[in-house]
Amino acid sequence: MTTSIFSYSILHFILFFFYIIINTLAQVDREKIYQWINELSSPETRENALLELSKKRESVPDLAPMLWHSCGTIAALLQEIVNIYPSINPPTLTAHQSNRVCNALALLQCVASHPETRSAFLAAHIPLFLYPFLHTVSKTRPFEYLRLTSLGVIGALVKTDEQEVINFLLTTEIIPLCLRIMESGSELSKTVATFILQKILLDDTGLAYICQTYERFSHVAMILGKMVLQLSKEPSARLLKHVVRCYLRLSDNSRAREALRQCLPDQLKDTTFAQVLKDDTTTKRWLAQLVKNLQEGQVTDPRGIPLPPQ
Repeated sequence: MTTSIFSYSILHFILFFFYIIINTLAQVDREKIYQWINELSSPETRENALLELSKKRESVPDLAPMLWHSCGTIAALLQEIVNIYPSINPPTLTAHQSNRVCNALALLQCVASHPETRSAFLAAHIPLFLYPFLHTVSKTRPFEYLRLTSLGVIGALVKTDEQEVINFLLTTEIIPLCLRIMESGSELSKTVATFILQKILLDDTGLAYICQTYERFSHVAMILGKMVLQLSKEPSARLLKHVVRCYLRLSDNSRAREALRQCLPDQLKDTTFAQVLKDDTTTKRWLAQLVKNLQEGQVTDPRGIPLPPQ
């Protein structure tokens, strides 16, 4: 009995000791966070602070409010972005410059994805500061990294499925910017850009906006068609998944559905992607539903030729 009590006391002491250590370390770590945030205000200490804070953005849940509400921090992050503009045209961006500004963008992504700071982030129109990066076309690694990280900020916004985000983005040029990257970017950039378009389409307001005019719909359909053709030559299951979901959502609109009956790529109707999708039941189900949506409501004459609905 005495031995059991003694063992329990030792265990209790060890647990309490570790609790004190963990709390102390957490407090020290938090003090470092405050120090790095303060160091963002000084050009001499900013670069290291950007690097250290970008490493901590996943492990400090309230980092976004800390950044947003600390004096001069957002201004310092925007200054990092604006400082890069002269290196965009002509395209002279170096790897060091790209890494530094992408650390600043990572912190802005943290602010964009946090529920306490997202609305203020949009109200300040901060995403517009990133659009010059999305306009770039240089295929060098520094520019590709810059575009991808900028897309990540927009992706973090749309991932929340909030109407406020979609309403804001529809007032900007994000759709044509995404379409251009979907056409000519790297596979990873194409994937994120297509994901953003998908999220816009999944919103009723976004779908109505894209299908409101023939020009908007045809631009989206043309780029998606080019992507399908490219994917038939260089398959990517992850990218194809987003493309198919975009097509399926477009088929929910009656006018778009009529147009898709004429312009849906043959590769989505035959077995071109059977091997790519053999283990992806979700995308196969979406593709089957897309084909079904386009077949419903069609009228055929005795020769089997589709006729437009009366």
